[in-house]
Amino acid sequence: MSFPWAKNYEPQQPLMKWLDEKLPLPRLVYNAVGAGYPVPRNLNYFWNFGVLAGAALAIQIITGIVLAMHYAANAGVAFNSVEHIMRDVNAGWFIRYAHMNGASMFFIVVYLHIFRGLYYGSYKAPREMVWLLGVVIFLLMMATAFMGYVLPWGQMSFWGAQVITGFFSAIPMVGEPIRQWLLGGFAPDNAALNRFFSLHYLLPFVIAGVIILHIWALHIPGSSNPTGIEVKDEQDTVPFHPYYTAKDGFGLGVFLFVFAALTFFTPNLLGHADNYIAANPLSTPAHIVPEWYFWPFYAILRAFTFNFLWIDAKLWGVIAMFAAIALLFFLPWLDSSPVKSSTYRPLNRIFFWILVVDVLILGYCGKSPAEQPYVILSQLGSIYYFAHFLIILPIISRIERPLPMPNSITEAVLAKHADDKSAATA
Repeated sequence: MSFPWAKNYEPQQPLMKWLDEKLPLPRLVYNAVGAGYPVPRNLNYFWNFGVLAGAALAIQIITGIVLAMHYAANAGVAFNSVEHIMRDVNAGWFIRYAHMNGASMFFIVVYLHIFRGLYYGSYKAPREMVWLLGVVIFLLMMATAFMGYVLPWGQMSFWGAQVITGFFSAIPMVGEPIRQWLLGGFAPDNAALNRFFSLHYLLPFVIAGVIILHIWALHIPGSSNPTGIEVKDEQDTVPFHPYYTAKDGFGLGVFLFVFAALTFFTPNLLGHADNYIAANPLSTPAHIVPEWYFWPFYAILRAFTFNFLWIDAKLWGVIAMFAAIALLFFLPWLDSSPVKSSTYRPLNRIFFWILVVDVLILGYCGKSPAEQPYVILSQLGSIYYFAHFLIILPIISRIERPLPMPNSITEAVLAKHADDKSAATA
């Protein structure tokens, strides 16, 4: 397929010609995010979140490098080194708050990115590899965030590490050795802090590498779109630049505005007050809770309160927590409907919003104490979560009768424009 405007990159300046011959970076940028990359003409602002996630990762890497220059990964001084950063290092408070809230912003845009993919069927063929690499990125983010949460060595950091790593001991025979291997001992201490710091520093660069693969895999079939119809001719596409660089620029401006408001005005809104108390192995907090982006999975982990068959309840919780994420790897094959977008799948759209509500309920239960009614709500929410992917989605993908679909992206765009015009003149 050829597009009249998608020409081969031909540098005009002598320096650019020389660079393009020796190291074709200008050609790579042109074909990846420039006028040489055709994209569907009907992308909406939900397609901003990939760029925003990249911006959030860049913020995390830059601020993390600066923080590592002043942080001491030693159980005796780690907490004081964080206080030193906050009080004595020039602009240290800003760097630390930007890093802390940048993690929350990263997860916000990634969760929105995931749910956008679920709604518009972005995980379906021919983009299965794009989806699978995205789930790998999500897993790496969770591991990086957990290790980073331990580093301030406050009460919630220490006891969070104690509780979460303790769940590995539920695995028969190999669980306790795995836990000791992770911690470098029998409890969180210097060895664990050094290991977590090293991995927390390394994994963002691994995430960056997988993101490159994610983008590479995306460029093979091209971007999906709200209608779920594949590109058929040049009328269905526009150049990425300037049309979507401008759109992404606006989205980035909104993102930075929210990020700045969070960092400067309510920097501890998404944190926990107990983490400003130095870690004390002899004093257990009244309510141990992870960071907010782990709450739904923490609720699933705690939903099992009784033994079933020969398996301990604690082990069932660990299995369910990991299975809740592993399910996403199989999503392209669990949903067999030939129609991608929920815009044309009314039944799937209803259950999608039920899933959103279910995840929000699980998140609320994850931050709440392990008591009634939150336990029963966690159990019901966990049942629906797994039923949605393993039972409901496969069934509705076979019995659902989709709405009539347009023949092309252009037809859908023109029809929407005509509807908007009619509404304006009515």
